[in-house]
Amino acid sequence: MLASGCAFLESRALMKQLDSCPCYCNAYTPERVILNLTEDPSQSQAVTWRTCAEIEHPKAQIEPAADFPDLKESLRTIDAVSEKVILGNDKAVYHHSAVFKALKPDTIYVYRVGTDDNWSEWSQFRTACKSHDPFEFVYLGDPQEDIKSMCSQIFRVAYKKAPNAVFWLFVGDLVDNGDEDADWAELFYGFGWIPAMTPIITLPGNHEYPDRRYIQDKDYKLAHLWRSHFTLPENGPQGLEETVYFIDYQGVRFVMLNGNEKYEEQAIWLDRILSENPKPWAIVGIHQPVYSTAKHRDNLRLQNLLVPIFDKHSVDLVLEGHDHTYCRTYKLKNGVRVGDNNKGTVYVISVSGPKLYQAETKYKGLMAKIETGRQLFQVISIDHNRLIYSSFDVKGELYDSFVLEK
Repeated sequence: MLASGCAFLESRALMKQLDSCPCYCNAYTPERVILNLTEDPSQSQAVTWRTCAEIEHPKAQIEPAADFPDLKESLRTIDAVSEKVILGNDKAVYHHSAVFKALKPDTIYVYRVGTDDNWSEWSQFRTACKSHDPFEFVYLGDPQEDIKSMCSQIFRVAYKKAPNAVFWLFVGDLVDNGDEDADWAELFYGFGWIPAMTPIITLPGNHEYPDRRYIQDKDYKLAHLWRSHFTLPENGPQGLEETVYFIDYQGVRFVMLNGNEKYEEQAIWLDRILSENPKPWAIVGIHQPVYSTAKHRDNLRLQNLLVPIFDKHSVDLVLEGHDHTYCRTYKLKNGVRVGDNNKGTVYVISVSGPKLYQAETKYKGLMAKIETGRQLFQVISIDHNRLIYSSFDVKGELYDSFVLEK
């Protein structure tokens, strides 16, 4: 479908630019459009996209949604920030980002991105409420492999099951090779138009980093395509911007951690951020599990650093991936099961992709449910003092559920 735009290019200069384009589209057309939540999603919204050709003066336009098609009455235009990105084949693409600010809470907006000659379609999003109104979101573990063929299905089932989810939360390993643009192309193919309408928050897994077995420590750093594709909050520890951050959303403090590097710096920051939490709920996301369920894996360093902080601040839920299994613990404190009416933390590991491991039983005594062999997604709803967690399979059938109450 995208190839049709190329057939009508007339100028030789434009054809030459298209020859260097790794995709088969009009080189100026916005693609990979994705919304990301900001630190204050009631008043701002980030959007990122790319073009295969360099463009002058990329822009984003926005205004409140209306019942009539004329979108010019209160239209705002803002300039975007651009970045030239060199791919593995030495060809260049151009990523652009903008942050819509001074928005009204609980309001539907329409927006588009591009230039005067090449705009994206109009899409919508709704800002968060200032108050603790009920909401639901989707949580997904590692897509990673066979995204086009196998993960597209679960993305679409998740959207069908929870069309009103205010955002999707991924806990890393979105792709198998973070430096390979072809992998990111598969991810966005699988997404379709969903991330242009439903904001994404995410954190890096180990596959967004190089393999430690084959590189020196000085070369161990986040894949350059990560920050190019996302515009995430930069309120985390220095040097970990857009990989460690927090977002407050309608009564919940969401804290995203990076399980790949700088553990001690994150632990100090996490203790402070949770000490200052004004919200009744606290949910943490991290790729590497605290209580691992995969064979030959047991991250005691993370466990020893993080569990005391989770316990100290009564974190309600920790969402994880990495182990390519499914598990849900009982409510735990200090590594021990506590009663439903006691303060404690539930830890969950899930996987949305087709790469599946056999579940290890080392921590079986802590697990309310543990299994392998399923692609899953989770819908989590929060209504004041009640959290309802539901896990679904690729058929949209309920697989696991529990309720937390304050």
